[in-house]
Order: sequence, then structure tokens, then C-alpha cells
Amino acid sequence: MNSQREITSVRVQIFGEEHIVRGSAAPDYIKQLAASIDARLQEVHASNPLLPRHQAAILVALNIANELEQLKEEHEELLALLKEAD
Repeated sequence: MNSQREITSVRVQIFGEEHIVRGSAAPDYIKQLAASIDARLQEVHASNPLLPRHQAAILVALNIANELEQLKEEHEELLALLKEAD
């Protein structure tokens, strides 16, 4: 029995462009991620309509990277607290 998921292709719309995303995640999950990215790009564009598309994408990527780093720090702090509690 193979425990790896099959690679699938999913067609998504991000910032008015169609993309084919290939991955082993469930198609609905990939669509959810794409919708999240699209929403963030739309938000950046709404507040900065003259910002070029590639710069909006970089700004969104930086915001997501920042959120990830903050979550990593929180995770490490929680692990340390759990270790202290033992």
C-alpha cells in the first residue's frame, strides 16, 4: 500500500490570472490556498492601486513570511513552556 498521495493538477485564479498548480495536497486545499493569496493580493491592490503586480506579490510574500516566522516563534515558546511544565 502506497502512503503517498497522488500528484494532481488544479486550475486556480489568482489576481485575475489562471494558474495550474500541481501537488499532492487535496484539490480543495490547493483552491483554498489560492483563494487566500488572491484575497491578499486584492487587498494590497485596493490600498495601492498604482503598485505594479510583481511588487504587490512581493509585498504579500513578505507579509506571509513574517506571519510564518511569528508563528514559529510562538510555537517554540509554547514548546518551551510545555517542557518546563513536565
